[in-house]
Amino acid sequence: MTDTREMVLEVEDLHVSFETPDGPVDAVRGVSLNVRAGETVAIVGESGSGKSQVMMSAMGLLASNGRASGRIRYRGRDILNMPPSELNRLRGAKITMIFQEPMTSLDPLFTIESQMSEPLRVHGGLNRKQASWRVLELLKLVQIPDPEKRLGAYPHELSGGQRQRVMIAMALANDPDLLIADEPTTALDVTIQAEILQLLSDLQARLGMSILFITHDLGIVEAFADRTYVMCRGRVEEQGPTADVFHAPKTDYTKMLLAAEPEGHKKPPRETAPVLLEGEDIQVTFGLPAGFLRKSTELHAVRGIDIALREGQTIGVVGESGSGKSTLGRALLQMIPSTGRVVCMGSEIGGLDRKAMRPHRKGLQMVFQDPYGSLSPRMTVREIVTEGLLVHEPGLGAAERDRRAEETLRDVGLDPSVKNRFPHEFSGGQRQRIAIARAVILRPRIIILDEPTSALDRSVQKQVIDLLRRLQIENSLSYIFISHDLAVVRALSDYVMVMRNGAVVEQGPVDQLFDAPKTEYTRELMRAAFDLRSLLTG
Repeated sequence: MTDTREMVLEVEDLHVSFETPDGPVDAVRGVSLNVRAGETVAIVGESGSGKSQVMMSAMGLLASNGRASGRIRYRGRDILNMPPSELNRLRGAKITMIFQEPMTSLDPLFTIESQMSEPLRVHGGLNRKQASWRVLELLKLVQIPDPEKRLGAYPHELSGGQRQRVMIAMALANDPDLLIADEPTTALDVTIQAEILQLLSDLQARLGMSILFITHDLGIVEAFADRTYVMCRGRVEEQGPTADVFHAPKTDYTKMLLAAEPEGHKKPPRETAPVLLEGEDIQVTFGLPAGFLRKSTELHAVRGIDIALREGQTIGVVGESGSGKSTLGRALLQMIPSTGRVVCMGSEIGGLDRKAMRPHRKGLQMVFQDPYGSLSPRMTVREIVTEGLLVHEPGLGAAERDRRAEETLRDVGLDPSVKNRFPHEFSGGQRQRIAIARAVILRPRIIILDEPTSALDRSVQKQVIDLLRRLQIENSLSYIFISHDLAVVRALSDYVMVMRNGAVVEQGPVDQLFDAPKTEYTRELMRAAFDLRSLLTG
C-alpha cells in the first residue's frame, strides 16, 4: 500500500566530507532518505557511521571544515543551499533539533529559564512573563523534578539526564513540524526514556509532527519508529519498515548490530584486597538562588553515603537521572565542595584544594559523561591524550609521549593516524574513546567512569567493556562505574549501589541485587531496563 502522506524531508545523494591535516575524510557517501508527515523514521548504525552528519547538514550546522553536496528539501524547499537568514527562520520554529551532548548546547553562563525563554520570545512572540510561564510548563512536561527550583539553575547544576530533558523541552517549545532527535535519550535512565518517548508520541499524534530519530539504541527504535535506515561507513546499508528490519534483517551488518549485547561476568576481588578509595558520610548540597516563581532553597544532591572500593573491584552505581550518581563521583574526586571523609590510597584528600590534589590526580582519574564538553575543541587528539603526561610525567620526551599516545589509542579502538584531528571531527562514540584514552594513558589505580558507554552503540560497548576488563586485570585497576544501563553494569561490575534522591536505597553483590532485589524501587528499575516496549505500550 502506497503511503500518500505529504513528504516533509527529502535527502537525495548526500555527500559530506571534512578537510583534515591528514587529507579529506568522507563521512557521508551518497545517502538518500525521506520522512513523511506524522511519521517517525530512525537512523541507526555504529559510532562513526555518519548518521549525525546527515542531520547536521540538514540543519546547516556542519563544522567549518565540512562540505555537503546533494539535495536536502523541507516540504519541497531546498534547505541545503538556503541563505542563513532564511534558514534561521525555520530552525527553532518549523524544524528543531535535540542534540546528543546537551552540555555543549547549553550556555554555561545563563540560567535554564533564560535559555529556554529565548526561542519562545524570538520564534513564538511571547513577552518575558508569558515565556517564563511557558518555560515552567515545559519543564513539567518533560518531568524535571522540582521545576520551580530548576528555573534559576545553571547547566552544570543539573544531571546529564536533566540537561537532556531541558534540551527536549526547548526543542518542543514552539510545536515544531519536524523534530530531529540526535540520541535524545542517551543520558536518560530507562524509566525516563519511556516517559520522554511517550511524550514525543503523544505530541506527534496531537500536532501531526514528524520525527527523525538518530540513535544507537535498537530497543528504542523497535518500540518507537515506523521505518528504519541502517547506516554503515557513511552509506545506507539497509532500510524498510522497522518490523521487517528487526525480524528479517537482510544484511550481515544489520544482523551483527541486532545480536550485539553486553555479556560476561566479573569475579569479585579477593577478600584481602586493600581498600584504595573510601568515603564516609559524603554529603553534597547546592544552594539555589531566588527567582521567578520560587524562593531561595537548598538541594541535597548526596545524602550521607559510605563507599569502600577495593583493588581490582568494580562498583556499579545506578539510579534514575538526578539521583546523585555523578555528583557522588565528583565529590570523591574533590571536584565539587562536599563534607565527609575521603581517603585515597592511604591519604586523606577530603577538603583538599586544587593544588593540594594535584599529586593524587595521576592515580585517581575520571571519564566524564559528556565527552565533547570535557575535550578542548582547540586541541588535537594527540595534545588531549598526552596533556596529563606533561603534568605528571614531565621527564618524558616528545617521542615517548607520542609512542604512549599511539599505544593507548590502539587500546581504545582508534587508529593512531587520527591523532592530528580535532574533537569536532569525530562521532560522539569516538570522542568517548578519546576521553577514556586520556584517562588510561596515566596508568591510574582508580578510574571513576561516568556513563562511559552511554554514547556508544552496542557493538562498540562490547569492545569498551572488554578493554576496561583487560586494563583492570593487567593493571589491578579499580572502577566506580556510574551508569543507567543495567545490562552494561551487570556485565562489568561485581558490586552495585542503587541511588535515589541522593541516598543509597540498596546495595550488594551484582548477582544478588539483580536476581533478588529487596526494594520496590530496584525492582522497578530492573523491569524498566529489560522491557522498554511494555512501558511504551502499557
